[in-house]
Amino acid sequence: MKELRNGIRIIGIDHGYGNIKTANTVTPTGITASSTEPVFAGNILHYDGMYYRMGEGHKEFIPDKVQDNDFYLFTLLAIARELSKFGIRKADVHIAAGLPLTWVKTQRESFRSYLTRNPKVRFIFRDKEYHIHITGCSVFPQGYTAVVDRLSEMTGVNMIADIGNGTMNIMYINNKKPVESKCYTEKLGVNQCMIAAKNAVLDRLGTKIDEVIIEQIIRTGKADIGEQYLNCIKAAVREYAENIFVTLRKYEYSPELMRLYVIGGGGCIVKNFAEYDTKRVEIIEDICATAKGYEQLAYTILRKNEERP
Repeated sequence: MKELRNGIRIIGIDHGYGNIKTANTVTPTGITASSTEPVFAGNILHYDGMYYRMGEGHKEFIPDKVQDNDFYLFTLLAIARELSKFGIRKADVHIAAGLPLTWVKTQRESFRSYLTRNPKVRFIFRDKEYHIHITGCSVFPQGYTAVVDRLSEMTGVNMIADIGNGTMNIMYINNKKPVESKCYTEKLGVNQCMIAAKNAVLDRLGTKIDEVIIEQIIRTGKADIGEQYLNCIKAAVREYAENIFVTLRKYEYSPELMRLYVIGGGGCIVKNFAEYDTKRVEIIEDICATAKGYEQLAYTILRKNEERP
């Protein structure tokens, strides 16, 4: 979170399908609604007469994030979680968010309107009341923001692969500048890897396996399960990792001619299961890097506006 001189707090929010990230928090996107207060404590949001338990499971992929109410509710959760890190429950907030590269032009304004539809909002999160004034919203292209602090080193040709839960966004940065005509979105997110691994276990071993086990293998390459299950899942994840590079080559990726930067949750799959030249590929492991980038860009722009006479 960054603060302007006028007291407005900029909160970067990365609205992923797998996790909602701020500069300092990560929350899975599972959401369950109830008209009565849940029995067990947790990430409970009480808003507009309803209770929402968040953080268990992941949201399914949808092509337009404004088509239901979930990402608005996740935004309230993200604001509360970030403010709580600093002991704040009343604030003027400027939201800094993003969309997949090829969606920004067509969905930016609708997403901005969606996130700012209630300028003043009150809600309860984790039994604490928040009073928030949404003063504005900046919407940036995903992926690019995660490497803003590295632009000075991006001479020559560079490819960015932002692998989230729902999509993989690809873009080129040539001589420190993004190439707008070479931005692509593929539905090849980590969720596709999860589905492939679950199906492999079911088809070959006749067992339905919990996603928690697959997530652990994706992150660490190991899990406390039988060897036949472990080998089956690892084979499916390796195949997905190979498909990532097959897709990148479709967009003219050449390891000898360019550097590759891998961002997002899929970075651990590349790191643990793919074959690549570690001298030519950099994996940005900070899952909050994109949210931090949103904050930095919004802060820079809004500070310049503050300084204008």
